[in-house]
Amino acid sequence: MSPADTIPLMMLALQGLALGMGIIFLSLMYALYRRAHYLKPAAVGNQSSFLFFPPFLQRPTSWLAIRSANPKIVQAALGLNRSTLGSWSEGMVGGRDFFISPQVHGWVIVTGPGLPNPSDDVDACFHFLIALSRRLGHVQYFHANGILHHHAWARMDEGCVTRAYAWAGETVWNQGVKTLPEIELGLKCFAYGENPATTNNAEANVKKVPLLAARWSLDPAAINSRFVKHFTGIGR
Repeated sequence: MSPADTIPLMMLALQGLALGMGIIFLSLMYALYRRAHYLKPAAVGNQSSFLFFPPFLQRPTSWLAIRSANPKIVQAALGLNRSTLGSWSEGMVGGRDFFISPQVHGWVIVTGPGLPNPSDDVDACFHFLIALSRRLGHVQYFHANGILHHHAWARMDEGCVTRAYAWAGETVWNQGVKTLPEIELGLKCFAYGENPATTNNAEANVKKVPLLAARWSLDPAAINSRFVKHFTGIGR
């Protein structure tokens, strides 16, 4: 075979290789598309009609879960006199100082950078939650920072702390008896002044905060996307 005949054959081989790679790429993209759009919902307690764990939906760093059927009552308790309507996705990414969701299975979710951070001032967080619970009854607070591995969770009833834990490089709040969901999820809680040798426990806790939220009330990132697009909340 002469060199003149070899060149066209090499060109055909390269074109065939490119075509094969393109087919493989398109097949992978189609498989990912089917996975994203046809993933079956996973039931969470008795909330399976509204909740599942989507792979890419964002979750706020901090949020409240308040047992209430009326977001307006929550708005009044937070002292938000002036407000506008906002979308659920906007609330999830912290687009407003406060975002108050519609009622979902008896819970109202509050997000936004206006919420206190126990890593900055745990006393301010404590007093904020106590005051809110005195007005609204049952209030839950969750915080999970995936970068710093700071985390917190708290439950308030009628202005009293029934359970709270916060870690900000060290334990800054540990009050009440550990709940059964915390025990079952294997959440590690340390006494004041007790410093673990590694950050593995803190990192593991951060990942489990949404699971605890789902057991105590609900995980805001687990709201079914079919309903999220119709949600309009109160923002400021």
